[in-house]
Amino acid sequence: MASVFMSPVSVWAPTNPRLRRTPSTSTSMFVSLASSDSQPPSEDLYPETTGDRSRKDRRRVVRLAWEKLVRWSRSWRSKTKTDVLEPMAAHVADRKAQLEVHMLVRDPQVCRSINESNFNCKYLPKHKLPENVIATTDAKSALLSADYCLHAVPVQFTSSFLEDIADYVDPSLPFISLSKGLELNTLRMMSQIIPQALRNPRQPFVALSGPSFALELVNKLPTAMVAASRDQRLANATQQLLASSHLRISTSSDVTGVEIAGALKNVLAIAAGIVVGMNLGNNSMAALVAQGCSEIRWLATKMGAKPTTITGLSGTGDIMLTCFVNLSRNRTVGVRLGLGEKLDDILCSMNQVAEGVSTAGAVIALAQKYNVKMPVLTAVARIIDNELTPKKAVLELMSLPQVEEV
Repeated sequence: MASVFMSPVSVWAPTNPRLRRTPSTSTSMFVSLASSDSQPPSEDLYPETTGDRSRKDRRRVVRLAWEKLVRWSRSWRSKTKTDVLEPMAAHVADRKAQLEVHMLVRDPQVCRSINESNFNCKYLPKHKLPENVIATTDAKSALLSADYCLHAVPVQFTSSFLEDIADYVDPSLPFISLSKGLELNTLRMMSQIIPQALRNPRQPFVALSGPSFALELVNKLPTAMVAASRDQRLANATQQLLASSHLRISTSSDVTGVEIAGALKNVLAIAAGIVVGMNLGNNSMAALVAQGCSEIRWLATKMGAKPTTITGLSGTGDIMLTCFVNLSRNRTVGVRLGLGEKLDDILCSMNQVAEGVSTAGAVIALAQKYNVKMPVLTAVARIIDNELTPKKAVLELMSLPQVEEV
C-alpha cells in the first residue's frame, strides 16, 4: 500500500501523542502546502554592506521585504501546488495498481470528488486519477504506515506546517521534497528546514528536482529529474519508486547543488520574464540567462556544491525550461513586471505560488554572506523590493564595468 499525503494551505494543530507507524510494505508520499504568519528575519543574518548602503538602510529594506512577504502570504493561503502533487500522485499510483496512494486535502468537496469520481473537481478536472488514489482530510490517517512522504509545501510555510504535524511523523519516514526555494528569514534550504521542524536531525531527506512541468508529466511525455540525497541507498530507492517508461530519475549526492540551483533558477526566471515583457530581444535574453547561470554557479560552489551539478539536469536543464517556456509561473511574474504591472496586483491575480518572489529576498544576503557578486539576481531582488524599476535595472546592468569572462 502506498500513500501520498497532499495537504492544503492551512495550519494543522494536532494534539494527539506521537504516532508510530507500524511496519508495512506500503509506500507513502507526504505532500503538503501550509502557511503561517512567521516572524521577521533576524537582522544578524544580514551583514553590514559597504559603499552607498548603510547597515541601517539594509535593515529597513529587509524588514520592508519581509512585511511584503507576510502580506502576500494572505493570498498564498488559498493557493496550492496541486499542479505538482496530483500528477506525481497519479504517476506513482499508475505504476502499480496494488499501491494505495493517500492524498491529504483541505477541501471536503475535493476529497469527496476524488474518492467518488476519481476527479479533482477544483484543480485538474479534466484529468482522471487512478482508482488507487485516495483522498483524506485527516493528517494522522494519511501518515499512518507510510513509507515515503512527498512534500511540496511552499518553502516559506514549510516549517510552521511540519511543526504542527510533527507528532504524526515517524523518525524514519523519508521526505521527498519538491519545494524549491530558500527560507527568507533564515536562508535555510529544505534539507535544513524539514529535519529541524520535525526535531529530528536524521530525518531521511531527498531533493527531487529537474525540468518537469507537471502537465507534461500527467500526459506521460518523456521527462527527466534528479533525486539527490546524502544517503545513496535512499536516492536509489527513490529512483526505483518513481522511474518509469516516461520518467527518468538520475541520482546525486550533491543536495546543496540541486537545492541552490532549484531555488535560484526561479529568481533568474523572473529576470528572463522581464526581458520578454520589455521586448528586449533574443540577444538580451541569451546574455542575461548566461550571466545568471554563472552567478548561480559562483554562489553554489562557494556553498560547497559541485560545478557539474549546476551544469547538469537539475541546474542548466531546469534553468532552460523555467526561463524559456511560458508555462513557468516565475517567468510569468517577470513578464508582467516588464509590462509595468505592480507586483501586488500580479500576485493577487495568481492562483499558484511563484517561489522566486520570496527567494529573491534571500539573494542579497547570500551574496554578501559568501562574498559573491551577483548583479542580475540582485537586480531582481531590488525590483521585487520596489527599489528599482525594470528599466533602471537594465541601464545599471549595461553600465557595469567591462570585464574578462570567468
